[in-house]
Amino acid sequence: MTTTTTTTEFVPADLDARQWANLEPLYQALIDRELKCSGCLEQLLLDRSELDASASEAFGLLYIAMTCDTEDKAKKSAYLDFVENVQPKLKTISFDLDKTIASSPHRGDLDQDRYGVLLRGIEADVSIFREENVPLQTEDAKLCQQYNELCGAMMVTFRGKEYTMPLMAKFAQDNDRATREEAWRASTERRYQDHEKFDDLFDQMVKLRHQIALNAGFDNYREYMFKEKHRFDYTPSDCVAFHQGAQEVCVPLMRKLDRERAKALGVDPLRPWDLSVDVQGRDPLRPFDGADELVEKTSRLFRAMHEDLSNLFEQMRDGESLDLDSRKGKAPGGYQESLDRKRKPFIFMNAAGLHHDVVTMVHEVGHAFHCQLSRDEPLVQYRHAPMEFCEVASMSMELIAYPYLGEFYDEAEQARAKRDHLERIVGLLPWVACVDAFQHWIYANPEHSREQRTAHWLELRDRFGLDLSWEGLEHYRESAWHRQIHIFEVPFYYIEYGIAQLGALQLWQQSLESEAGAIENYQKALTLGGSKPLPELFETAGLTFGFGPSTMKSLMDEVETKLASLPA
Repeated sequence: MTTTTTTTEFVPADLDARQWANLEPLYQALIDRELKCSGCLEQLLLDRSELDASASEAFGLLYIAMTCDTEDKAKKSAYLDFVENVQPKLKTISFDLDKTIASSPHRGDLDQDRYGVLLRGIEADVSIFREENVPLQTEDAKLCQQYNELCGAMMVTFRGKEYTMPLMAKFAQDNDRATREEAWRASTERRYQDHEKFDDLFDQMVKLRHQIALNAGFDNYREYMFKEKHRFDYTPSDCVAFHQGAQEVCVPLMRKLDRERAKALGVDPLRPWDLSVDVQGRDPLRPFDGADELVEKTSRLFRAMHEDLSNLFEQMRDGESLDLDSRKGKAPGGYQESLDRKRKPFIFMNAAGLHHDVVTMVHEVGHAFHCQLSRDEPLVQYRHAPMEFCEVASMSMELIAYPYLGEFYDEAEQARAKRDHLERIVGLLPWVACVDAFQHWIYANPEHSREQRTAHWLELRDRFGLDLSWEGLEHYRESAWHRQIHIFEVPFYYIEYGIAQLGALQLWQQSLESEAGAIENYQKALTLGGSKPLPELFETAGLTFGFGPSTMKSLMDEVETKLASLPA
């Protein structure tokens, strides 16, 4: 934990941070404050942190309410009101405050080991801020909300019953191939019905985002986003090295596993609806029935794993930190939201009773542990680590949980679950490379046509895709990227998963030698939050910060060896 003990009571405990009228005078007071020494500047940073935490939590609660029920007009209205009427003003006044901090003659007198990461980020934010971008960013956020609304409204009628998209996933594991195909076609066709709407939204997003980059003095949005995301420790060329590594190391193993799957299933060729079914014809894994059972079994898992982690998980069983069931009108996907003033995590997901849900649960709990372990950090900016390391917190938990899957499965089922997860990791890295390379191309070529975009997507799928046949399904393949929420809602946030997966695999290797040592490193690194540069966070966890072909090969060799030891 940090040794900083300075406290602040600058923000009223009962502040309603949803209203700009309540936030503005507090931010203005910070801007107007006289800074006579480095101690004054340090207190300003602490007071600003508390105020930022209040605004962040207000938005987080509105986002949670909206995603939990996208059909509630009042929740949607409250969320959009904040996006349209608070966030733009908040961005502008935050920039003014950043300028005050960056230009202070006392900033050089601050402890650079303590404040260096924060000041580096502030300077980057000041350099790219443009007033004319504020309304464009607001419009972009509103388009993202429309994407969520489109996805949340999707219901699939299958054999006389109505299902959410997440609930349709259970049919992908049905042993009857005709059922799988029918369910896959029903789900995919339902999404395809909106493909023009998705493309319309995305065309608007690309245009807005390119203009934002031009306004800030960049040639394209990729250059802008690398600075906006504070990617100080790697470059686009490093991402290209990741793409190359995925192609050279992971794709051959992935396609080998595809061929083995096709042979085991007795199908030729492998089709999109053959990817999740058990190759031995066993019934799908059913690890839990309903959210309550998922929570109880997860609780037992962490109780068996480690006392400290168990105590952290139990704090989330307070009746307000978990929303796990899938239902009509609920936004897709899963996430963990840090409520910055309460210093508490919230987990959102769409559980359908599948093994994937167990993985998602421990993944999001890993994020929650990050929130909890860094919550004593006074600076809210440091309670949020770079995403490349945030995902190490979650992805490593998926792997470290292996010895405790007995809380959900018998011995044979545990082997199945491990094999399924490791095979998905092999496939994840090429998918991350594909999505990341796609975005690099999109924003380096912002004037592209839809036809050119589709053609490039298909080129990438040929380069990174599975060994299966899309004959007669070509139009579905062309628009498959529409289901990747990150491309729409959080542009360029995806390579982080690949970087972090390599870190998580290293932590897993540690745990195979010493689980106690691995968890100790895990906790120690997570406690730092984002107070240190990315390579140092990896180093604290005992990990190498590298993601080229050589790093990838050693880890994939470990995965392949483990897969060979597990029954099919």
